[in-house]
Amino acid sequence: MKVFVKVSAAYLLSRFYRNSNGPKIALVGGNLGEKYEDNASVFHKYLVNNHADQVTAYWMYDSSTDYAKNGRIPNAVALGSFRNYLLFFRADYTFHGHSLLYDIVPSADKFLNLNRRTVITHVSHGIEGFKKILIQKEDVPLLKRTDYFNCASQYEYELKRDKWDIPEKKLIVTGFPRFDRYPPNQPPKEMKRILMMMTWREWLFDLSKEEFLESNYFRSTIGLLEHQGIRELLKSNGIHLQIALHPFMKRFEEHFFPLADQDYGIEFLDFNHTSIERSIEENDMLLTDITSVSWDFLYLNKPIIFFMFDQQEYTERRGSYLDLDHDLYGYKASEVEDVYKHLSYMIEHNITHNEWYEKAPDYIDFFDQNNCKRLAQRVMGV
Repeated sequence: MKVFVKVSAAYLLSRFYRNSNGPKIALVGGNLGEKYEDNASVFHKYLVNNHADQVTAYWMYDSSTDYAKNGRIPNAVALGSFRNYLLFFRADYTFHGHSLLYDIVPSADKFLNLNRRTVITHVSHGIEGFKKILIQKEDVPLLKRTDYFNCASQYEYELKRDKWDIPEKKLIVTGFPRFDRYPPNQPPKEMKRILMMMTWREWLFDLSKEEFLESNYFRSTIGLLEHQGIRELLKSNGIHLQIALHPFMKRFEEHFFPLADQDYGIEFLDFNHTSIERSIEENDMLLTDITSVSWDFLYLNKPIIFFMFDQQEYTERRGSYLDLDHDLYGYKASEVEDVYKHLSYMIEHNITHNEWYEKAPDYIDFFDQNNCKRLAQRVMGV
């Protein structure tokens, strides 16, 4: 009822505003409003810093967080607030990373037909490939209403056209804003810091604590951190392993944290005090399963180990557009012991670049740090 009242009042009030010659209005959001990260945030910064005279870019944030206030993010607006709904009806453009429903305006699927003027663009969270799209009932009108789907490359263009059935007129290839954060091809001089990031599986959402602790996901992750050979490699070579737990794993984090061990250089990152962007820049290698951060490490020509401990289950339950046996751009490990062998080899041979770097242009079209510029020009003409 509260949402209905806010939306109704915002819609009626928006009818009194007339279009002016002043700056256009753009609403930008990502990561469910919980973090200022990824493509959406980079594009928001670009608009604020380069086109403030032409576009007023607002950032949509979760009101239960304080990062917008602490970080002094310009033009921050709380998701679900009256101002949020009013701006949505007045907006010339929106740009979202995950979903219009969660990044830009809550309950949008219930009243989207009231807004026909706003140009809606999906800028994506990461390059598509590892996860087949899951379309929920509420996603159908949102996908249909979206005007543009940004693509990192021709590869992604063809994937969204052929696998998502997006009309070609809605697909634009301008590159990913987040790749503008750093120059490409920046392999480290030595391997001293490893970032470990494992993504989530939707079938783990409803598990009890006892069921999660028995899951292949938890046991494989713990098995890796407890492997004595890996721990000795870290210690003897002065390598730090920084572990970034997925946000959806917060309810289980107490079962991971005891494995932090300064003697072996194992620590868990607190993203209240650091960022994924900084972690990508500061770490020399990535240890992951299928997280989209791997694309950033490929872009930077940094080595990757893909720990595919549940490949068969994952393929059956979710599926991947990439062939997980042939398309990976890093060392593949099916067991913890494989991770140990690959890591030993890399340390012994001082491998600090990505040996699959030549694959990067297959998935990424632009390496010029002008992705935000292209996106703004293509959608807004600025």
